[in-house]
This record gives sequence, C-alpha cells and structure tokens, in this order.
Amino acid sequence: MSQRIAIVGAGQSGLQMALGLQARGYRVTLLSNRTPNQIRAGKVMSSQCMFDRALQTERDLDLNWWEDACPPVEGIGLAVPHPEQAGAKVIDWAARLDRPAQAVDQRLKMPAWMEAFADRGGDLRIVDVGVDELEALTQEHDLVLLAAGKGEIVSRFERDAARSPFSAPQRALALTYVTGMVPRTPFSRVCFNLIPGVGEYFVFPALTLSGPCEIMVFEGIPGGPMDRWSDARTPEAHLEESLRILRTYLPWEAARCDSVALTDANSILSGRFAPTVRKPVLTLPSGRQVFGMADAVVVNDPITGQGSNNAAKCCKVYLDAILAHGDPPFDAAWMTATFERYWQYASNVVTWTNSLLTPPPPHILGLLGAAGQSPALASRIANGFDNPPDFFPWWIDPAACQQLIDQQLAKAA
Repeated sequence: MSQRIAIVGAGQSGLQMALGLQARGYRVTLLSNRTPNQIRAGKVMSSQCMFDRALQTERDLDLNWWEDACPPVEGIGLAVPHPEQAGAKVIDWAARLDRPAQAVDQRLKMPAWMEAFADRGGDLRIVDVGVDELEALTQEHDLVLLAAGKGEIVSRFERDAARSPFSAPQRALALTYVTGMVPRTPFSRVCFNLIPGVGEYFVFPALTLSGPCEIMVFEGIPGGPMDRWSDARTPEAHLEESLRILRTYLPWEAARCDSVALTDANSILSGRFAPTVRKPVLTLPSGRQVFGMADAVVVNDPITGQGSNNAAKCCKVYLDAILAHGDPPFDAAWMTATFERYWQYASNVVTWTNSLLTPPPPHILGLLGAAGQSPALASRIANGFDNPPDFFPWWIDPAACQQLIDQQLAKAA
C-alpha cells in the first residue's frame, strides 16, 4: 500500500488506528507529545472502562494484550440515597452484563502500543503539533488524522453549535485510583451513585501499573459540595477529599474504603471541560485539510463512561472507511461522509450522556425505580452501556418508556 497516513495523538483511537493501518500495509506516521516512558511516569489520564463491543474492536486487531490480567467488570449497579434517612437508599439495584467490561490504565496500554508500532517499523515522532506541523504533515501524507482530544490545535476545529447544547463544563471531575477497597459481591460492577443536587460517584475494578485496583470517579455539580478539588493540593489531600465525599453522602461506599491507599503518587486527576461536538474537517491556511476523530470531534462528559468506547468505535468506522476507499484522494466530502457514518452511532451516545447532566425527568426516575422491581429491565439498562443506541427511543420518549416499564413489570409479576 503506497498511501501515507499521519495520525496526531497517541491515545485509544490514534494508536488503535496506527496499528490497524500498519497491519494492512499503510505507511503510517504517529505523532505524540510524550514518549512511552513519559506516559508511564505521568498522571492517570482517564477512567477508560471499556465494554464488550469496544473491546472487540481491539480483539479484531490482536491488541487485547491485558484481557487475562485485568479484573473483569461483571455488571452495573445503581444507588440513589434517601433524601431524609441517612444511610438509606430510594433506589438500589444491580444487573450483570452479558459480557464483561474492562478498564486498563492508559499508562499501561498506550506506551506498550506505541513501542509495538515503532518496533514494527512505524514512524513515531515525539513533537508538539501546531499549525505549522500540520501544514508539513499534509504535504507529506495522503491523509492527516487528528486524534488528540486536548490542546490548542483541537480548538481550531469549529464547534458544532447545533449538536453541542452546553457551552460550559457541567461537572467538576476527579479520579482516584486506589488499592485495598472491599470488592462488591456477588459480582464485580460499576457502582453508580446518583446524589440529586450534588453530583455522581462511580467506582469499578481496573488494572494499573502495579496490578489490580479500583478507580473512583467523582462528578460534582460546579460550585456545589463535591466541587472542592482545587483545595486538595497533594495526592494525600485528594484521597482525603474523596473519602470525605463518601462518608458524607454514600456511607455504603465509605464502608468499602477503610483500608484504601493510592496506587501511586500519580494516581489522581481533577479538572473540567464542556461536552462538545466539533465539525470534523479543519481547513489549514494552505487550503489543505485535516480530519478529526474521536475526542477531537466528539467529547462527552465521563458520566456514562463512554470515552474510550467511543474512541475505539470511531476508529473502527474510520479504519473501515479508509480500507474501503482505496487510492482516490481523501477529500473533504469523504471526510464529512465518514464522520456522519460515525455520528449515526455517536449521536445517541451524546443525547444519552447529556441527558444525565440535567435533572432527570419523571419518566427516567420512573424507569430507574422500576428497574429495582424488574431484573429484566435492570439488565436492559445495564447492557445499554455496551451499545447506547439500544436506549432509544424509550430513554427520551416518555410514552415509549412507560410502555417498556409496563411490559417489564408485568413479566416480573
């Protein structure tokens, strides 16, 4: 294959794409602003719980190198604390996933994939990419993909206002990787806790540099009582703030944490960003074009845990489109059509995720409550995380939602 393709960004989508194209004989240039060892020695980057369909895209490319070592996530659970009775819950259920999920610390995965790419003859360049570098890349390559979700260059892609309802961050976000947490029984799970008016907390097993761990994810409403991460200036203070939140709002989660410790000095992260959809084609001053993918063009709040899943699934859509395209030039029309193919899937993820950032409407409260009476309904909700289009139309249509609830409760009775 004579075509040359450059990929800016060495995260889930960029690396999966680089290795996938390389295996098909394309000449690939991969650009990262950090070396593999800098990534290993750096801070945790995300919570990256990946469900089965996303994991399958890795298996298809023989990139599932941690499948045996990573603790499985076997289900999804939901709890909502009682507003007046301390320690009680108004909603509490859990359901098994049809196939397990996994969360592999990106500090393990990305360096290993980068080194494999270089070992297989790929052109790996460590450089901060700006407009000048993009101009040079578009001259040297038949296609330039931007797969980096952060940085100045991403902001040059035009925000798609029609597809981006929020212009400001909707949550103050924090991650805490810990060892020593008491496991959930009888099956491991993502334990979602929704605290009305305060925010959300979820936690699940994962694999980090030192072995198995649990990842704690905090989603605080900005300005609220879970938005105090700027005061936690050391890793120890960050852990203490994590535990304070659990003791205050979620005593059943705090009870699992009597013996927790940080996995390492870099196992914490906090920040915030606005969920945003961007137009996928960036036209450079020269008139040449760059094609955005994954987080560069569709970035969701982590409340539904879809980031790495979206990245893997976007990679599959784009990779299939590149392989099917053959030798003709990759023009803006091809880029737009390819993105729209991905958007057919991603639009449902965006709608579902954004809906959880606003107070839930009555039909969703009814749905989540009914799942406590219907194991089949709980299973429908849990397994939707693997394929969010399965939530539609009933997630957004009150009549369809009530019909589903009535059907499932009748079966349960």
